[in-house]
Amino acid sequence: MSCRRTAARLACAMAIFVGPWLTRHAHAQTLTMRAALSRALAASPRLTAAERDVGIATGQRIQAGALLNPELSYEQDNSFGSGNYRGTRSAETTLQISQAFELFGKRDARIAAGAAGIEVAAIQRKAVRLEVLSETAIAFLSVLGAQRRIQILDEQITAIDRLTPLLRRRVEAGASSPAETGRAEVASALVKADRERFKATLASARRELAVLMGDPAAKFGEVSGRLDIMGKTPTFQSVVAAIDANPQLVRWTAVYAQRNAELLMARLRPYPDVRIAAGWRHFNETNGDAMRLTVSVPIPVFDQNQGNILSAQESLAKTKAEREANRNTLIVVAGRAYDSLQGSLRELAVLRETAIPKATEASDAIAQGYGQGRFTLLEVLDAQASVTQARLREQEALQNFHAGVATIEGLVGNPFALAREGAR
Repeated sequence: MSCRRTAARLACAMAIFVGPWLTRHAHAQTLTMRAALSRALAASPRLTAAERDVGIATGQRIQAGALLNPELSYEQDNSFGSGNYRGTRSAETTLQISQAFELFGKRDARIAAGAAGIEVAAIQRKAVRLEVLSETAIAFLSVLGAQRRIQILDEQITAIDRLTPLLRRRVEAGASSPAETGRAEVASALVKADRERFKATLASARRELAVLMGDPAAKFGEVSGRLDIMGKTPTFQSVVAAIDANPQLVRWTAVYAQRNAELLMARLRPYPDVRIAAGWRHFNETNGDAMRLTVSVPIPVFDQNQGNILSAQESLAKTKAEREANRNTLIVVAGRAYDSLQGSLRELAVLRETAIPKATEASDAIAQGYGQGRFTLLEVLDAQASVTQARLREQEALQNFHAGVATIEGLVGNPFALAREGAR
């Protein structure tokens, strides 16, 4: 019986200690770029808002095609007066239905403006989708780069700690000063301080990525990916040419059509519509009936809608300037990203061809010579720091390169990489 109680207690204890661990690791799954992009598209409130804009424009298009409602009216004349018109003995009662007819293509113009509005909203949704993909990719790269920097610093701390046994032996043999032990501890502490700074950067990057994926806090583990894979970059002229296919610029064609339809609506408004009415009239005095027919046409004497016409003309003329301003902004953003991308490539070439190999070679030689008493601890630590700084610069350049690629892909109408990473 006591064995059963002991087993039960052990089971409870394991549930208490192991349960939270299993819960944490159930959420701490490795996140890939593809999964991050897919989750961001599914959770983006901006994309949801853009979809609602399409629905709003669709409703406006439906309403634009609606016909005018007929009107039903009732009239009673010659009643409740005096003399022969006392009461309703001499009353004339009229029941009438009327209908206004829009002429000169006014309804067609409204429908055209509504259809163009749907196209504008649909293209804008594509632009928002590209922005979400680009921002999520850059946030993912920030997390990946911060992870890699922390790994490099961990490796440097391990390398410094490996010197401790050798340093102690040298101090015991009288080959080194006891102060060098403190110097090694200081070097290790400074690297650990840098690591803590990068951990804070990583935490911020993880939170930003989590928010883009619809979570208030990061529920994923590490992100997985390779920054060292780089393809051939296109020329800047081809990037500029591709920008013209960006939905942000394509939408201006639909905006122009919408504003052109609005100008036509403004010009057609002064032209009068026709209202036709037919009714039945009853004469109480003679108990007779008669038909009543009316046709009414407004006379556009005072209001020629000149103000709205001028406003629509200026709005239409403004479209071209707005598109050019938008295009110039996109080119500037693309230029910055492209220059950063090219600068990162040149920086990587210097680091990989000279800085990292030479620093590694020197660090290995100095570390070996330190064991033989030919170099001081300060020289060993300085050599290790040079290797670490070169590797950190390499990771920063790699991250900047891929961030530039993600930015450019978010500016072109058909991103060759991001378009394959997720669909909604």
